[in-house]
Amino acid sequence: MKIKVSDLIAKFLKKKKINHVFVFTGGAALHLIDSAKKHKINTIPLLHEQSCAMAADAYSRVTQNIGATLSTSGPGATNLVTGVCGAYFDSVPVIYITGQVATFRSKGKLKVRQIGFQETDCVSLFKSVTKYCVKLKKSSDILYELEKAYYIANSGRKGPVLLDIPDNLQREIIDDTKIRRYVIKKNKKNISKNQIERFKKLILNSKRPILILGWGMHLSNTYIECKKFIKKFNIPYVKTWAVSHFVNKKNNPYNLGTWGTHGKRYSNFAVQNSDLIISLGSRLDTKATGTPPSSFARNAKKIMIDIDINEIKKFKNKFKIDLSISTDLKIFFKKINKLKIKFSDKNINRWKKKILNWKDKYPLDYKKSFSKNDINPYNFFKVLSKCMRSDSIIISDTGCTIAWLCQTFNFKENQLLLHDFNNTAMGWALPAGIATKLVMKNRDVIIVTGDGSLSLNFQELSNFKNNNLNVKIFLLDNGGHSMIRQTQDTWLKSKHIASSTSKDLPKINFNFHALKFGFKTFKLTNDIHMSKKIKKILKLKGRTFCTIKIDERFGVEPQVLFGKPNEEMSPLLDEKVLKKEMLN
Repeated sequence: MKIKVSDLIAKFLKKKKINHVFVFTGGAALHLIDSAKKHKINTIPLLHEQSCAMAADAYSRVTQNIGATLSTSGPGATNLVTGVCGAYFDSVPVIYITGQVATFRSKGKLKVRQIGFQETDCVSLFKSVTKYCVKLKKSSDILYELEKAYYIANSGRKGPVLLDIPDNLQREIIDDTKIRRYVIKKNKKNISKNQIERFKKLILNSKRPILILGWGMHLSNTYIECKKFIKKFNIPYVKTWAVSHFVNKKNNPYNLGTWGTHGKRYSNFAVQNSDLIISLGSRLDTKATGTPPSSFARNAKKIMIDIDINEIKKFKNKFKIDLSISTDLKIFFKKINKLKIKFSDKNINRWKKKILNWKDKYPLDYKKSFSKNDINPYNFFKVLSKCMRSDSIIISDTGCTIAWLCQTFNFKENQLLLHDFNNTAMGWALPAGIATKLVMKNRDVIIVTGDGSLSLNFQELSNFKNNNLNVKIFLLDNGGHSMIRQTQDTWLKSKHIASSTSKDLPKINFNFHALKFGFKTFKLTNDIHMSKKIKKILKLKGRTFCTIKIDERFGVEPQVLFGKPNEEMSPLLDEKVLKKEMLN
């Protein structure tokens, strides 16, 4: 059948059940966007290509289907980079399609900077932050490249792909029955009998085991399988930020919440004192393990299950991985949950009592508000978690916002947290909120952002009205960049340069802009009746925007300073007390 190349691209996206594409128009993308609309794909125009990239990323996270963006050449492509990085570092499958100057205007191998107007070498630019990146050279290869890119994005360790398509090739008419196709080569990573036997031996010999749950659980969609695993072995567990929304049982005392440099003191004690670490789908980054990595759970045997063998190999000269299993968590749980193991609680009852003792002894003990005209951020998140519906989706921006949330928030089953956890780009939450609400119309979508993050793309507030999306936005206004100020306190004697609105950052009246963009606006300046007020805001119909006034002196507490092991959280415990808590 004769078909225009841009129509074939749209047809392919539609077949893959991609019902929304996030677009920013431009001369080299006109045919791509026109074809998407023609094939009844919802084309969602945002106000910056960066927002398009981030929205497509969030679309993939929340639907667990692939997201897509259509953008033009030159600056239209380069503006995608930050959003593409977020998808790449969090292993999120997204198809980014950029228009490119016509092949007869391309510089090719000539040693000049440009020939075509807005010509940028996208392949060189994006190669290091995509799983696959290619410029289409002839129109007859389009289906081959689409199928190949889609497969690569979704196979193994997932991630974004980018197709760069010259304008003249988009307009060509081809016969889709006479073009080459991509042949899928399946290569499943299985678990050997030897690995299963070693796993059994390690877990049965353990008296102080800890599970570490990572983002791989979401990417492999193995929440149910993980619950079966926890039920089978009844082991206490900690969570990385990315799956802090995971709830096994309501009020489970052995759900120790988040851990690491911005975790909880009792969680870090449990990890650092364990004799067996079982890491499920976490790459164990330095934000989790602390520095140096050799200080991480020093006397524990370590089992690491990760789909990417390179993430396991990176620890070669840092600490020993006693059992590495490079496979998909689906395959791992399928094998391990079938094992007939007589695992007795007697082995770890003393351990569990110690963990409960730490939880009682070292609760999250945050400071009270500094004055009557500000709100304690820890108290805010504690109240918000109580007030939110059980099926709500909460989307967070970076900095202290995500740290406070993950330390404090008490998640209910079926809630979901979204954030770009490894790139942590400021301004991610608004475009992510747009994408999420488009596909989750019947669920409450709560966006929590900081005044620093919101300043990067607050123009996207207009798109909630433009697309009739009713969300609740809470802005934590703490006068700039509080996490940077906290670092400046540590290293630069509290010289707050380019981090505070009380000094040199411009102040923005966000409530004023939110009102103009069709939001009902509120401002909370103290803790009095906060629960009642937040409940009221959450129940209101339509879009609401609420500023939460926070004193700029609030930081994240406790936290591990650079170069310290995870048990040494600031504010530091007395040396004798700390020594007594360490069992090894």
